Amino acid sequence: MVRGKIQMKRIEKEGSRQVTFSKRKNGLLKKAHELSVLCEAQVAVIIFSQKGRLYEFSSSDMKKILERYREYVKDVPANKFEEDFIQKLVFESSSMAKEIELLEHSQRMLLGHGLNSCSLDELQGIEDQLERSLQKIRQRKGQLFREHIEQLKNKERDILRENAKLSEMCGEKSWPQQWVKPTEAAPHSPSSHSLHVVDTELFIGLPEQRC
Repeated sequence: MVRGKIQMKRIEKEGSRQVTFSKRKNGLLKKAHELSVLCEAQVAVIIFSQKGRLYEFSSSDMKKILERYREYVKDVPANKFEEDFIQKLVFESSSMAKEIELLEHSQRMLLGHGLNSCSLDELQGIEDQLERSLQKIRQRKGQLFREHIEQLKNKERDILRENAKLSEMCGEKSWPQQWVKPTEAAPHSPSSHSLHVVDTELFIGLPEQRC
């Protein structure tokens, strides 16, 4: 079951809020420990609950880590963090703009625009890319055709099974007697009339008188 996205707002029910705090706090401390072990980093975590209870973790002496932090903050101007953050955003936006420009240029060339300035190697690369794209399109098209044919075959088998069941049901039914049409007698043909009996006996000698 997919978990829904949790809204980032205060949990109204106190019981649910305590359970969530306990789970998230344990997960945060566990991640801090893993970070310190895997990356050999100095990590310090300080948590105060809503009721003022303290929870902390440190990969080494907490006081030494805090002292090191104070010394670092003392030497760094207050606006240093803001400047670093702004510079990072500017660099990321500039990189994204260049990447978008390259993608748009590649798209224009794939559509056949701006090819006059392309070299022979660039044109060959575009052609190869189009060939690979066409090959993938044909493969996907063939797969869809095969799936559609298989669906039609399954549908045909279902129809044949249904027809076989219907034929079997119709064959088992007995038709009522009144629905059967009586067979009409065939008319008498001339050959069916009584024929005269012909005497076919053979006599040798003079004919005799018969009574």
